[in-house]
Amino acid sequence: MSALVIEGGTPLRGRITAQGCKNSALAILAAAALFEDKVYLTNVPNIGDVRTMLSILRSLGYKINWGTGLTIKAGSTIKNHDLTQTGAGSIRGSLLFLGALLGRTGKVVLPMPGGCNIGTRPIDLHLKGLSMMGAEIKIQSGNIIGEAPSGLKGAYIYLDFPSVGATENLMIAASLASGDTTIENAAQDQQVVELGKFLMSSGVKIRGLGTKVIHIKGKKSLDSVTFRIAGDSIEAGTYLIAGAATRGVVTVDGVDVTFLRPLLFKLQEAGMEITVTNGHEISVDAYDRPKGITIKTMPFPGFPTDLQPMMSSFLTLAEGRSVIVETVYDGRMGHVNELRKMGAQIDVEGNTAIIDGVQKLSGAPVVASNLRAGASLVVAGLSAEGRTIVYGLEHVMRGYSALEEKLRALGAKVKLVSDEEAAQIA
Repeated sequence: MSALVIEGGTPLRGRITAQGCKNSALAILAAAALFEDKVYLTNVPNIGDVRTMLSILRSLGYKINWGTGLTIKAGSTIKNHDLTQTGAGSIRGSLLFLGALLGRTGKVVLPMPGGCNIGTRPIDLHLKGLSMMGAEIKIQSGNIIGEAPSGLKGAYIYLDFPSVGATENLMIAASLASGDTTIENAAQDQQVVELGKFLMSSGVKIRGLGTKVIHIKGKKSLDSVTFRIAGDSIEAGTYLIAGAATRGVVTVDGVDVTFLRPLLFKLQEAGMEITVTNGHEISVDAYDRPKGITIKTMPFPGFPTDLQPMMSSFLTLAEGRSVIVETVYDGRMGHVNELRKMGAQIDVEGNTAIIDGVQKLSGAPVVASNLRAGASLVVAGLSAEGRTIVYGLEHVMRGYSALEEKLRALGAKVKLVSDEEAAQIA
């Protein structure tokens, strides 16, 4: 267990480069199980969830070499279709092996996925779509057991909600399915677009990528591929929000501004100065106290739920009242009680947070309950007066590589320590 000790109150200043997109990497690593040939990836983020996905691939018989790039080389056959002893249950991304193994081997046993505790995260859209493609799926003893005795077949699938995970699972499954698959009301998020580009690089024909209707023509086998994972918009957004919260000037490069526009508009609405250069370099200049605003999370191109907790921390310091309505996850307010320990004035009514801004936050010991909640506490600690200790930092490290180093590069006074060391410091 680890903690981050933050001596707050220093404006962040400087430039960093975004890591490879966490969620894109997880989807692409699951899709690697479709290949009988080599996959070579660059800009893969060195984070906990990626290492877990690589461990699962090794259990399937893939050879992994991670040097300047990541090489994934298949054996002649998949060694294993039962993932119950691989650690797959610890992360949500492992669910994408459902579509991959049903497509590649026609059978899979997968533990119910874990990941962050942010409320109800049903998998019914995944199972319904795969069933329409010919899979027979049941849940037994906490495991998902799937078979496709006649192989997967293309289908017309309408998603009741534009679920990112379901869209990805169906795209992966459709790549080796016979015939054509159409996914209507598909998600349009960065990781969906990146996965589609990866599959297209391997020879899969895809139309409508980045729109609400995606058409996929399956093929018998996928070609060897070399692919670079694009910069992580959520990580980039986190550092931009941290810069704004500390009234600093921060530049993040290496990220497609397309997927950050909802955040940038809201930061501008709050009074921040935003500069975009060449479509992939973004600067925030927080020359004054922010103004209260209203945010409603929605599937892309709406405001991303993954940035909502960090914006909550930022808006605790705003002048006036802010309102945040969370529509994607029903348990995404786990950071609020911890922010209150630091002096934040927040009331929660159902899925709505009402924030009355304060002049300053005060450092305090706080506990990260999940990945993005932890990131929000780091943002709060950086902007607060005095010392903040964020416990449970292992949650944050699942999604942020080199967190301590990047914060220090921006001038933050931070130190990564064990829980025992943190207790002595406190």
